[in-house]
Amino acid sequence: MTSQPFLRIFVAPGALAALALLAALATVLQYSLRLYVPGSLEAGGFTLANFTALLKPLYARVFLETVWISFLTAALTLLVAYPVAYALVHTQSRLTKAAILITAITPLFLGEVVRTYSWMAVLGNNGFVNSLLLALGLIDRPLQIMFTRAAVVTALVHVTLPVMVIMLAAALSHIDPNYAKAAQSLGAGPIRTFFTVTLPLSMPGVVAGVTTAFAWTFSAFATPQLIGGGRVNMIANLVYQLGLASFNFPFAASLSVAGLALTLATLGLVRLATRPLDKLGPP
Repeated sequence: MTSQPFLRIFVAPGALAALALLAALATVLQYSLRLYVPGSLEAGGFTLANFTALLKPLYARVFLETVWISFLTAALTLLVAYPVAYALVHTQSRLTKAAILITAITPLFLGEVVRTYSWMAVLGNNGFVNSLLLALGLIDRPLQIMFTRAAVVTALVHVTLPVMVIMLAAALSHIDPNYAKAAQSLGAGPIRTFFTVTLPLSMPGVVAGVTTAFAWTFSAFATPQLIGGGRVNMIANLVYQLGLASFNFPFAASLSVAGLALTLATLGLVRLATRPLDKLGPP
């Protein structure tokens, strides 16, 4: 009898949300199989032409660009987040720990558009970076930083950094400090201890953080739309252009379905390749 209220309160809303998600995915899938009728918002009959058109070089480049940007973002986020998470877990000062934590998770409290406009103010021709370089006499004219892949990746790293820090900190906090002390007692220095003990034992957190950052970046829209300025296109931006600008909803839906399938396939391959690393985690 006690399990019924629990099921009603917790399981039922989750089941309804799952059903709503499945219904939405089914609607997108059926739209992707419909014919686009120019000048009409109504879709035509069923066809596979939308998926055949995805093989064109224009759309294939967008898919490859999305995968590459997602990979770069995940890798750079890991490089930036690991030292922050390490310091967060191992610092002894509560004040320092609180300062690191607040600094790391602050981007989560800002909207994506707000963060993006902030980076536009930093990376623009008259932004902070160019103004500083000009004031130091290192350049004669502003550098074209905006509307580049590097600018998009930089802004996306800022978006994914808090989640990566939290996941890595959780993994590092579960490592028994006695393992590092044992390695040091056997003559290992700090660097060797890190690469032979700490890093291998934190690999489950690394894998979880990288896959999360990759999946999150894969669906990014506002950041590449504003920072890329139309020169750096990702799948979400192409879906927007075709669906809301050209009103080609069937083809936009096929792009969404293909993007979802590519995301799941890529994450599956990453998971398969990193499965042996899970065994390196703490017992």
